[in-house]
Amino acid sequence: MSYHDEQESIESFKAWWAQWGNAATWIVLIALVAAAGWNGWNFWQRRQAAQAAVLYEQVQQAVASGDKAKVSRVAADMEDRYGSTAYGQMTALAAAKALYDAGDEAAAKAQLQWAVDHAKDDEYKEIAKLRLAGLLLDEKAYDQGLALLGDTPPDAFKALVADRRGDLLAAQGKRDDARTAYQLALDTVAKNDTSARQLIQFKLDALGS
Repeated sequence: MSYHDEQESIESFKAWWAQWGNAATWIVLIALVAAAGWNGWNFWQRRQAAQAAVLYEQVQQAVASGDKAKVSRVAADMEDRYGSTAYGQMTALAAAKALYDAGDEAAAKAQLQWAVDHAKDDEYKEIAKLRLAGLLLDEKAYDQGLALLGDTPPDAFKALVADRRGDLLAAQGKRDDARTAYQLALDTVAKNDTSARQLIQFKLDALGS
């Protein structure tokens, strides 16, 4: 490149920088800040998950030992500090079962309701709804149970939700509605799930024609 060409290139760059230099600097700065923020977010997420895993181990130990007070305490700690992680929903379901087995149905319902409201995955949310609806069935709170199961469930849960709705409707004495729900459950349950199909058919037969 000749001296003249080199000077021309320098002048062209100066002119470009005068017009676009500030904008280019801001673009680069924003990109760097965004990258740093993304890396920081990922680090925070990994750290949260690691700490939640340690706490979840404590929940499992408390459940295994039947320490109801510790189950409640650690579950509350998990939900308060790490409820946004996958371990939050897992803890709620485990704690609900342990508390129910210990005879504390109110605390079990509270854990299931937390999972319904905060679970990250639809599968955990549906499991919590089904178990909570079962407790409401035991309490004869039929309308509450039906309202809880009012939304359209994922395909994998259609049979289970229809079956539980049938239980609630049958307990209310709404035989026709219960029969419709049980028939839907029978139509959507897996063909190879023989035990489930037999149980649903038994419920249908019990309602009569």
